Amino acid sequence: MHEFMSESQDKLIPTVQIASGEKFVNDRGITAIKDGIKTQARDGARLAKPDWLRIRARGGATYERVKGIVHEHRLATVCEEAKCPNMSECWSAGTATIMLMGDVCTRACRFCAVNTGNPRGWLDPEEPGNTARSVQLMGLKYVVLTSVNRDDLPDGGAGHYAECVRTVKATNPETAVEALTPDFLGKLEDVETVVDSGIEVFAQNVETVRRLTHPVRDPRAGYRQTLDVLAHAKQYRPDVLTKTSLMLGLGETDDEILEAMDDLRRANVDILTFGQYLQPTANHYPIDRYVSPEEFETYREWGLEKGFMEVVSGVFVRSSYRAEQVLQKNNVGLS
Repeated sequence: MHEFMSESQDKLIPTVQIASGEKFVNDRGITAIKDGIKTQARDGARLAKPDWLRIRARGGATYERVKGIVHEHRLATVCEEAKCPNMSECWSAGTATIMLMGDVCTRACRFCAVNTGNPRGWLDPEEPGNTARSVQLMGLKYVVLTSVNRDDLPDGGAGHYAECVRTVKATNPETAVEALTPDFLGKLEDVETVVDSGIEVFAQNVETVRRLTHPVRDPRAGYRQTLDVLAHAKQYRPDVLTKTSLMLGLGETDDEILEAMDDLRRANVDILTFGQYLQPTANHYPIDRYVSPEEFETYREWGLEKGFMEVVSGVFVRSSYRAEQVLQKNNVGLS
């Protein structure tokens, strides 16, 4: 479908609007599925949102400045690509979560709105420098670097990821770096490559409880695989904090949440986050329920009782949400 946007009264710029779930070719010649999941028949109506599920959109000069820095340096952000509900808050506060290695993921997790395809080895050689300069321009003292899965690369992109971290550190020696990484197909040598790059926090998201891992996550991901990656990162570099996140509202039970907490503690995970799953499009995995703010507070208390260093728990919490505040141990100001 073609639409026209007016730049001025006498000049029209044609743009192509791609519907969610459709196949398209991006500006690097990579074929991908828009928003990651192919268009499919819809089963029933989506759940009505409760009153507490409201967020105030923000904007202003700082928001526009962050947007300009990100786009000028050709960077992808999980804020935009994953349709994060907190983007306006974070960008208005002067920060963004940078997504490395492009905006096309080789996996198709049913909760995620990142485009899916095969980049066939493509990497941007200028990305380490552009990332470092963007962190410098934003004046960040703490930055989260995440990435798409790159199963098309022999090392899953670990070497490129590590180079980005090292370049950020060289340009911004006072900046702490959290790496929210893929699972690298469980290849522990690739995990070590990233952990050795100079990061302060290593994160890999388990995403959901054991029973719901499939069908929620891509078949190449695994509950045990993520636990093993997190356990190895901690064993390999005990000085690096480890972190993971679970989405709630997918159909999990309280007993399954408790089981996941116990499994994560056995893997010596330091930091745990809980947030409400929000279905990105009608093609994605359906929401089973909306978790109340009171329940999120209960889950935080359970996690702290089990010995996590910190548990960040709330409706709009995402793994990287207010990540720089985690060590203040106050639920990043939500409680």
